[in-house]
Amino acid sequence: MDTKETFSQLLGLTPEWKVCDVDLDMNCQRIEINVEWVGGNTAPCPECGQSWPVYDFRDMRRWRHLDTMQFVTVVCCRTPRCKCPGHGVVTVKTPWADKHSRFTLMFESFAIRVLQACLNVESARKLLGLSWHQADEIRRRAVRRGLERRSEEPIERLGLDEKSFGKHHDYISVLTDLDKGRVLDVVAERRQDAAEELLLTLSASQRASALAIAMDMWPACMNAAARLLPEATIVHDKFHVVKHLGEAVDKVRKQEHASLLQAGDDRLKGAKYLFLKNPENMKHSQRERFELLRSCGLKSGRAWRIKDMFTEFWTFYFRKDAEQFFKDWYGWAVRSRLKPVKDKARMLRKHLPGLLGYILHPITNAVTEGLNSKIQNIKASARGFRTFARYRTAILFYCGKLDMMPNLSPLPQKT
Repeated sequence: MDTKETFSQLLGLTPEWKVCDVDLDMNCQRIEINVEWVGGNTAPCPECGQSWPVYDFRDMRRWRHLDTMQFVTVVCCRTPRCKCPGHGVVTVKTPWADKHSRFTLMFESFAIRVLQACLNVESARKLLGLSWHQADEIRRRAVRRGLERRSEEPIERLGLDEKSFGKHHDYISVLTDLDKGRVLDVVAERRQDAAEELLLTLSASQRASALAIAMDMWPACMNAAARLLPEATIVHDKFHVVKHLGEAVDKVRKQEHASLLQAGDDRLKGAKYLFLKNPENMKHSQRERFELLRSCGLKSGRAWRIKDMFTEFWTFYFRKDAEQFFKDWYGWAVRSRLKPVKDKARMLRKHLPGLLGYILHPITNAVTEGLNSKIQNIKASARGFRTFARYRTAILFYCGKLDMMPNLSPLPQKT
């Protein structure tokens, strides 16, 4: 087998194409594989697939291919154009590359794997020997390909959350598939219209099949879900609830600490994280001090007990039992004479239907928060993003679980 035939088989060329020459430049460490059309005077239209007369040949075009040893390898070809009655004069599709791409399918597949491993374009493009814009274009094409291939399979449990994007309180809204642990899409802002735009990325059948959606108590998200997911139960994320109650305890502690200091009592000095940390995760010395503080009649200890008692809410199997528990807990909270605790209790009562949604669908945004951590790593690795579009592309590339690889043509079998 000579060099031309070897490269023909390695490129997976169909009989209409053949390698006519292979140029090796030792000084530049570059190989150019010259391919020509040998399919005759007719060629298939890339739009309709029908064969029509060859109109002319385009100027020489080049596609970056996988390196051969240490040599950069490039495929060169003057591709034919056919004259289709329905689509005009169009360029014939090549078997080694997609339309508008300057890279072969094999090179794009390899580049996607390198980009996935590197978490940012700059590191990947150095390994691949590309410019930043070339590597970024491969990533954008991969995401676009993956989104086009997504099926309209039912998605029963969704998550909706926001994530900071840039400075000055810029946010994005993230929609996740809780069952498969993937980001479905991202939009700018966290307003109601942004949340609706995000939910509309789902098909009508997917919106109808949604059973539950986990979110915090942000009214914009709740209104959007109520409007576009009428059959889905809104479930308030229990970790956000714990966070709110923790804020109430910390506010009580701050106020009490300031009051005690005026009387010369510094018992609560350095105790902030004792009242926020789970006692099961405390060291022995921390546990001893915490037990002492919460048993000596302080307001902070009382606020912490109210917060700790609420954790039982998530253990009920029946809505009626959960409702009765909340009623009893709420009565205790509002009679506590602790304003931060009373404010949070009234807020939770206002959102009680979303809290009770957990009894029917025990889901949380833990998957979403995990993806948010990965998104933060992507943002940090890239040193930020100048535009939202590039941020969205990066998130979907690394967190979307998309089918992004090009369809490689099977190599022809030698007869």
